[in-house]
Amino acid sequence: MKKPEVIKVILAEDHMILRQGLRLLLEQDPEIEVIGEAGNGEELLDLLAQTPADVVLMDIHMPVMDGFEATEQVCERYPQTKVIALSMLDNVPYVQKMLACGATGYLLKTTGREELSAAIKLVASGNSYICSELSIKVLTKEANLKEVRPQESGEKAGLSRREIEVLTLIAEGFTNAEIADKLFTSKRTIETHRQNILEKTQAKNSANLIKYAIEHKIIAMDDPG
Repeated sequence: MKKPEVIKVILAEDHMILRQGLRLLLEQDPEIEVIGEAGNGEELLDLLAQTPADVVLMDIHMPVMDGFEATEQVCERYPQTKVIALSMLDNVPYVQKMLACGATGYLLKTTGREELSAAIKLVASGNSYICSELSIKVLTKEANLKEVRPQESGEKAGLSRREIEVLTLIAEGFTNAEIADKLFTSKRTIETHRQNILEKTQAKNSANLIKYAIEHKIIAMDDPG
């Protein structure tokens, strides 16, 4: 019987105690080898330049370079290396943003050893993995968005699906930079969308856009109370 190949893992986490704990957990699995540790994204990139890895366990909030930027850099420079986010943050926007940055897995730091090992093996073999607790949240949010997003009127007005998303966020008072962050794109792209929306709706400013969105039922006014 062929011996399974050992999966080479790097831990990117700014808390040394957590890194040591993760290493101890993973060392119990003979199919996984921790080949390096990094305290921030820059250290991780320097390490990968010298020591190729199959999987990176990536914390999100790190100094110098956080997990979002580090994930983008890893996926761009080392596409053969898979990234699994490992975080205390269990809210859906963080999951979506990490996946948009290129991660193929998301685990909570409360995850047990068996699930941690299984996730690493699945991701290393080319699959995606989100821990069960978060999977339910993500699916529920996506279902709710499909039910409540009032796109038909906007599409009839000549706006694309993305332009409707941008217009909705404009109406909610978000800046171009904040909208870019929420939609995982650049500020320049949002500025282009805003200009296209102004031209299509013949609105002169944000106030006119909000009025347009309400009149066309692209956004709904909250009921009092």
